[in-house]
Amino acid sequence: MSILIKDTTRQEREEIIRRSLDCGGGGCENCSACGLGGGDPYTMYQDYIDGKREIAEINAEYRARLVLR
Repeated sequence: MSILIKDTTRQEREEIIRRSLDCGGGGCENCSACGLGGGDPYTMYQDYIDGKREIAEINAEYRARLVLR
């Protein structure tokens, strides 16, 4: 299944993000995104949900910020 914006609906993208951040039902306690400057992970991926930027773009930007720290 493709996760590209062009291949998904907004509802599917919301589900993709929800499932990927679920951590097996444990929530985001072990994610570390907040502590590493990512902030709220759902906010971080809002552009993907809204169809503005692909997940790969968001992840690349996040990684670039980590390298610059």
